[in-house]
Amino acid sequence: MRPGKVFFVRFVWAVAAFVLANVMIGAGIAQRTIFQGPRTETTAISVEEDTPYLLIDGAVLNQMPGTQTLRAQSEGDIFASYGRTADMEAWLSDATYTHVTVNDEGELETAVVEPEVDAVAGDAPADDAAEAPADAAEAPAADDAAAADAGRSPVGSDLWLDEYQQTDLLIAPLQLPDGMSVLVAADGTAPAPSKVTVTWPLQSSTPWAGPLIVAGGILMAVGVFLYILGIRHARRKRGPRRKGLPLPVTEPIDIAIDDDDGKGVISSQRNTRRAVTTGRRAFAVLPVVAVSALLFSGCSADAWPQLGPTPTPSPTATVIAPEGQQAPAVTKAQAERILTRIAATVADADAAMDGDLADTRLEGAALAARDTNYKLRSAIADYPAPAPILAKPLEIILPQAYDEWPRSVIAVADDDESKTSSIMVMTQADQWSEYKLSYIASLEASTTLPDLAPAYIGAPQVEPDSPFLLLPPDEVAAAYADVINNGEQSTYYDMFESEGDQLRASIAADRQRRLEDFKKTGESTASLEFSSAPGVQAPFALQTVESGAIVAVNINEIDIAKPTVPEAVIKAGENTSVKTLAGADQSATGFETTFSDQVFFYVPGPGSNEKIRLLGYSSDILDAKILP
Repeated sequence: MRPGKVFFVRFVWAVAAFVLANVMIGAGIAQRTIFQGPRTETTAISVEEDTPYLLIDGAVLNQMPGTQTLRAQSEGDIFASYGRTADMEAWLSDATYTHVTVNDEGELETAVVEPEVDAVAGDAPADDAAEAPADAAEAPAADDAAAADAGRSPVGSDLWLDEYQQTDLLIAPLQLPDGMSVLVAADGTAPAPSKVTVTWPLQSSTPWAGPLIVAGGILMAVGVFLYILGIRHARRKRGPRRKGLPLPVTEPIDIAIDDDDGKGVISSQRNTRRAVTTGRRAFAVLPVVAVSALLFSGCSADAWPQLGPTPTPSPTATVIAPEGQQAPAVTKAQAERILTRIAATVADADAAMDGDLADTRLEGAALAARDTNYKLRSAIADYPAPAPILAKPLEIILPQAYDEWPRSVIAVADDDESKTSSIMVMTQADQWSEYKLSYIASLEASTTLPDLAPAYIGAPQVEPDSPFLLLPPDEVAAAYADVINNGEQSTYYDMFESEGDQLRASIAADRQRRLEDFKKTGESTASLEFSSAPGVQAPFALQTVESGAIVAVNINEIDIAKPTVPEAVIKAGENTSVKTLAGADQSATGFETTFSDQVFFYVPGPGSNEKIRLLGYSSDILDAKILP
């Protein structure tokens, strides 16, 4: 075949490859751009009535698969939170709000929900209502309660799993299941934002975009190669351009047959060849760069066909909640946030010795111990402040599995600096209340906690008189107090593990020391008696995995010093705590001093070979008074 024909054929194939490559690459890119369609789907929530709260049901958020992006627009501050739908509705039960749901046809429905009379009136008995004065009928209790709660801010409620606050425009990325809902509000008084949208990402697959782009890139490379070969072949095989008399000697003759630049090419011709070669290389580089860019544009997973079988996820170990068990009171992240708030508030109360502030986050034995400490510190300059509440890291959380109120949580937090751990009980009285810490104790250094249910399952509360434990929770405090008082002579001595019980050891050592000091000062004219008894704080117990329970109880240690002869008096001496609390430094009748112990036990089931085991405790002076 003549050189001209070879060049023509290769040039035609090169052009065909270029054209086909451009078509394939263009088709692949078009699938990823103009033909791909929208990347998101947005639903606008139309709110016509002005209410302070907007509740968006989980069914609205899950109309389409994938993550949800909530957008709310209004002037000023905008608030949004999410939580379990039942908890949201309970919090709003005494308020007017707009509820957005999805009907059976998949359409959004918006309805204004009025307050529940029973929720705001406190379920008052019918007889009491009949005896109410006539003017009360004109202003129902429900309206009064609703008015009192009007403007309640949703910010900072312990009920939310998480919350967001922004100004003018709120954007909240979410991924909530059906059982969750979102609350949108301004400040609880102003109307909730009326411009609200929910957006979902669309998963549009283009399985042939990648193969088309890659195949087009290969064809383009082939076309470039064919074009270069055609040019090269034509330059090697072509002869003189005309036949006839030889050209003058001075005319440059191109006799180059091979690539040797040093044979038969004068200087000017050699420069021309170099220029041609440089241009050809540049021409070859440009498609390579273009192909590389195009290849990168089609490398995502959804740009390729899925030819293999659908992968089966590896099975993971799961813990199944008992049938009929209710949802856990909190999540671990929620418990960490609640405990952090409690710790911050109590720290402020400790610094200011403010019992009213402490009352917002403490109750029961924990609050009583703090109140006494504040009283002593206000009168005694060097009296130590109480230990701070540990909040992070939160190592263990055992929430009560309960849908109603009150609901509680047992938590264990560590202090990396002091290498100590605290075990606590937090309780929420109702859906509008904040969690309060009612029990707090230090864990023993060698304490091994029993097996507990995961935080996402929780544990049911054990009834105070439950017969399904070695001892019912409401008998544990009295039994342990009897062991402290009578030692091995106690009926309950064999039910409690004595090894590692630092509380009994410390109480015995303290009593022995004080008796020895008392003998040196006035044994012949006075007596010192010790006793232990259950405190006023009710016990609390949550079930463990092996049918046992963690039980928190309150025990009081009572010391009574009184004279044994008429002319004797009891002096407080250097005990500034007794003098401050009793308001006197001596008494003819004597002093009674009370210490409060907050104690955590593990109580096994009745069929277990284990004994009741001490987990942790704290002891604080509670009161001192003059005997009557």
